[in-house]
Amino acid sequence: MAKRVTGPEIEKLIQLLAKVPGLGPRSARRAALHLVKKKDQLLGPLAEAMGEAHRKVRICSCCGNVDTSDPCTVCTDVRRDQSVIIVVEDVSDLWALERAGAMNAAYHVLGGTLSPLDGVGPDDLNIRGLVDRVAKGEVRELIIAVNATVEGQTTAHYITDQLSGLDVKITRLAHGVPVGGELDYLDEGTLTAALRARTAI
Repeated sequence: MAKRVTGPEIEKLIQLLAKVPGLGPRSARRAALHLVKKKDQLLGPLAEAMGEAHRKVRICSCCGNVDTSDPCTVCTDVRRDQSVIIVVEDVSDLWALERAGAMNAAYHVLGGTLSPLDGVGPDDLNIRGLVDRVAKGEVRELIIAVNATVEGQTTAHYITDQLSGLDVKITRLAHGVPVGGELDYLDEGTLTAALRARTAI
């Protein structure tokens, strides 16, 4: 059994850091050591920022984004085209699309995908809120931007079924050859999707 070389406070810091995605036990120990060594420059300000985030961060009751206001900054931005909603699985997907800056639309965060094997059903996701938003009649296009997984596609089909009968155009992200991609390195599923989604030149 390994001997403990730090106090319980540092051990707790390491254990909590290890729960952050992308940080395993070793990375968490290195991060904790770095924070402790730079206590005044990093650890104090980080603790302050985390405390403030804990007090102020809210889940947007409209779209499911995380922000310090409800409704969030995206939902209250008058420069956005609120008649186009991009549906994403998670907030990280929303952030990724915003970084790309490809579209100035509204968003809707589902909070995951349907996965019966994991016990995730429609009631566990923010699908009802999406249907309610579209039912108001102000949305002209819904872009389903979920991952190209079995669960993602199942979720996309379920959403499409739930919106049948409503006057809204439903589209999804194109699947296929990525920009800069070489055909020789792509899997069969990607190549098949690319051929099916071919467009005129």
